[in-house]
Parts: sequence; C-alpha cells; structure tokens
Amino acid sequence: MAIDRDGPVPPYQQIADTLRKRIKSGEIPAGRRIPSLVELEQEYEVARDTLRKAIQVLKDEGLVQTVQGMGTFVTERAPEEAENGQR
Repeated sequence: MAIDRDGPVPPYQQIADTLRKRIKSGEIPAGRRIPSLVELEQEYEVARDTLRKAIQVLKDEGLVQTVQGMGTFVTERAPEEAENGQR
C-alpha cells in the first residue's frame, strides 16, 4: 500500500488505519502475529519510528499486544464485541 506523504493524515495514522481494517476484517485474526517491523518497513517504505507509532496507536486501542521476543499479536476479543465491530 502506498502512503500519501502529502496528505493531511500522518503516515503512522494511515498505517494504523490499514492494520486496524485488516484486524477487524479478520484478515489478521485474533491471536495471530501482525507483520514484523521489518516486513512493515518493506511494505510501507517508512522509518521504523513511524511504524512504532502506528503500532502504539493499535496498542492504545487494545487491538494488539507485544510479547517480548515473539512479536505483536492481535488481542482476543469477547464474542459480542467482535460481532459489533468493537474492541
């Protein structure tokens, strides 16, 4: 996916929005690892600090959690929350 570097939405927010959509659609299901920083760096062609900000947004929303030495994983959500599209 190309990032709009000249638009009003910061790149980290665009990436967070894209990852959020992938999580909510089930493309990246609960309990699965999201792509690593290296993979995301290649996909989006942005600095790692930008990616870290995007992941922090998702952490703050409760969508992902980082496991030391393992990666960042989509959190398990309660069935009624998943059905309603909520976190």
